[in-house]
Amino acid sequence: MQTKATPDMHDKPVTIITGSSRGIGRAAAECLARRGRAVVISSRNQESCEAVADAIRQEGGEATAIACHIGHEDQLAALIDKTLARYGRIDSVVLNAASNPVYGPSDQVDQKAFDLIMRNNVFSAMRLAHLARPHLKQASDPAVVLVSSIAGSFGNRYIGVYGMSKAAENQLVRNLALELGPDGIRVNAVAPGLVKTDFAQALLEDERMVRYFQSTTPLRRLAEPADIARVIAFLVGPDSGWLSGQVITADGGLSVTGGF
Repeated sequence: MQTKATPDMHDKPVTIITGSSRGIGRAAAECLARRGRAVVISSRNQESCEAVADAIRQEGGEATAIACHIGHEDQLAALIDKTLARYGRIDSVVLNAASNPVYGPSDQVDQKAFDLIMRNNVFSAMRLAHLARPHLKQASDPAVVLVSSIAGSFGNRYIGVYGMSKAAENQLVRNLALELGPDGIRVNAVAPGLVKTDFAQALLEDERMVRYFQSTTPLRRLAEPADIARVIAFLVGPDSGWLSGQVITADGGLSVTGGF
């Protein structure tokens, strides 16, 4: 249920960012807050969300913390409702939260893990986009941004099912662009390579894998969360106003070498 906006926040665009208590999501929240947006920090743990929101406010930004487990549809709906209760508007949504409980070949992925990956990475993103749609279409420049991965474009011996979910996300971007476009809502994604985050810890602990990425990537380094945050800010903002249905690869040039 939509409620009256807080008066001093009425003119600030509002962006919900899932999985924003750390990593790429947190970097995106910090970047967008510095660019004048009110950001909703969301992850499963309220305390972790509050810590990020407090840090942003201490820097002079506007942020609020709303915990949400993306695997629970009622919590997705509550995230929308609580954002409206706080700000009275939603201008963009960054669908960053994801799950990958298995590091290894696909024969190690049981049905429970498979269902978790697909539900959290694909269905929850689709559902939250549709829940936000009635409110996004009231914004002057609405956008939905998904955080995909280059794992969705290549075969992978270690995170293959995660890659399958990201390939599905890339198709979701195209479908949502068609469905939400008539409401003026742009839908795009960024597909990072290996980024130095807690989420990628299993890959980062594999020294052989890290050496391979560093030596093969044309820019000869791994990505920092801020590298991806700036692409997200571009896709959320007006400079990408004629882009929709696109997956922007941000991998330091790795994909032009033939993948991994």
